[in-house]
Amino acid sequence: MANISDVIEKFLIDAIGGDRSIVINRNELADYFSCAPSQINYVLATRFTLDRGYVIQSRRGGGGCVTVIRISDRAASLIEIANLDVVKGLDAHRAELIVDRLAEEGHITDREADIIKCVLSDRALLAPTANKDTLRASILKNVAAILSLKESVK
Repeated sequence: MANISDVIEKFLIDAIGGDRSIVINRNELADYFSCAPSQINYVLATRFTLDRGYVIQSRRGGGGCVTVIRISDRAASLIEIANLDVVKGLDAHRAELIVDRLAEEGHITDREADIIKCVLSDRALLAPTANKDTLRASILKNVAAILSLKESVK
């Protein structure tokens, strides 16, 4: 027998169907499955991740409403970037190569690439040298997450 997390995951995947996204209310879904809202949070956090091709959006004051967005195939390289290990960090040269790839694949313009490269440069990151690679990875990871979200709604 499937556990409640599997059942909730299947329900949400079926609800998305051929669409790109679905808006759900955590509390209503918890009532429907007779579980705690934290169980819904757990399923969203573990089963609907970037590496599985999903982005979760929620807003403060949104009454518990959450949007589950399926990322397009075109966003696959963005997902790869968004899964960077921030702890390992990212040196300036490697970051520049990744940004160039984003431009080559048409995710960003050459102008946007230049701006992102400036933001990720050692000169722009006012942090101790030991923290620059971690900060750079975190920034690029967030840029990729936003881009993948934009790609999925095209």
